[in-house]
Amino acid sequence: MNEVKKIEVHHLTRVEGHGNVVAHIREGHLEEVRFDIVEAPRFFEALLKGLHYSEVLHIAPRICGICSVAHKCAALKATEQALGIEISEQTVLLRRLALHGEVISSHMLHIYFLAGPDFLGIGSIFPLFSTNRELVLRAMRLKRLGYDLCEVVAGRHTHPVGMKVGGFSFVHSETTLMKVREQLVVAIDDIRETAKLYSNFDIPQLERETEYVALSHPTVYAIYDGEVVSNTGGRMSGNQYREYIQEYMVPHSTAKHARWGSSQYMVGALARVNINFDLLSTFAKTIAKDLGWQSPCYNPFMNTVAQIVECAHCVEESIEIVDKLCEKGIKIEDEGDSIEPQEGQGIGVVEAPRGSLFHEYHYDTNGICQWANHVIPTAQNLANLATDMHHLVAPIADRDEDFIRHKMEMLIRAYDPCISCSTHLVDIHNGPDT
Repeated sequence: MNEVKKIEVHHLTRVEGHGNVVAHIREGHLEEVRFDIVEAPRFFEALLKGLHYSEVLHIAPRICGICSVAHKCAALKATEQALGIEISEQTVLLRRLALHGEVISSHMLHIYFLAGPDFLGIGSIFPLFSTNRELVLRAMRLKRLGYDLCEVVAGRHTHPVGMKVGGFSFVHSETTLMKVREQLVVAIDDIRETAKLYSNFDIPQLERETEYVALSHPTVYAIYDGEVVSNTGGRMSGNQYREYIQEYMVPHSTAKHARWGSSQYMVGALARVNINFDLLSTFAKTIAKDLGWQSPCYNPFMNTVAQIVECAHCVEESIEIVDKLCEKGIKIEDEGDSIEPQEGQGIGVVEAPRGSLFHEYHYDTNGICQWANHVIPTAQNLANLATDMHHLVAPIADRDEDFIRHKMEMLIRAYDPCISCSTHLVDIHNGPDT
């Protein structure tokens, strides 16, 4: 009997954006498996050409409504480098604080609303409103905390308006910072309960030695500053990214794929925790132990567990940052009001919730953008995800279609893809010489 299984999922649910899952199996042997990105290209690099840097900094965060703060920070770092502007320690601390808020809000969206239902055996979190109301309220509190932290620091979370070249458009209130600190303290118990919830889940096993890439800093858990490093020993400054990361197109995706040198790689929470575990806060290391974390971890399904660990770190370090800012006192600084445009190019790298994010801009003497490029975390992950899908499905190809389909969906959701972010195309013929 010539048994053929043709598994096709159109518009996978509980992910951001539109993607299809395809697997073809014949006689128990996997012939093809794909994750098709079918989101329409959005051409942000082209949209920014011809705009003043001040407009670039308002439009670039619109790449993503979930990771707006990360895109804003990357765009600011690139623009400030191009214009030769240095920022203060206070501004760095505030930007790190905003990024922590975004990590918490984004990770909690994934932990509870996107990946969580897979482990709870439900199609969405909505049935829990009647059966486990406290779990839902906890999820909402933690997600709200991230949004509130971003609002206090950056004016708002989605497309933040308060961050600008050189600093911020307003002076932060120590009273307001201390109020959000109270929320952070309350969140410690909610993080513990989240870890307890996931410690009872049956995490699928998929061990495959993988190259992980993330920012790394000698003294802090890297999210805003640092070098880009690989767990295999590669290391580069952000300015060298085009020497190390090659983006390329595949027929079944409107998003670019990427390789680090000659290999595929993974970015995101799993990569960061693997590379920077020693610099996690004490609370985060305790949560990692409670969740059975062992480094190095090569199981992509553990990416969600790594997100819980990172949330614990972000909560504890955010408390420390607020204390440091209030102890020193918030100072009124020269917030870039006397900037003179100049010709230059700059590259900004930060850790978005889903991984290392690169922005590059070239400006002319009037501060008009001549060329732009964005390298998005999800796009960097797609080649590695494809290989993980093959390693997942091949050993279970003789199982029934529903079982295989569910495992494939779980794996893709474990990567927490942000598909709309990743659908960028650039005309390489008009790009700068490399």
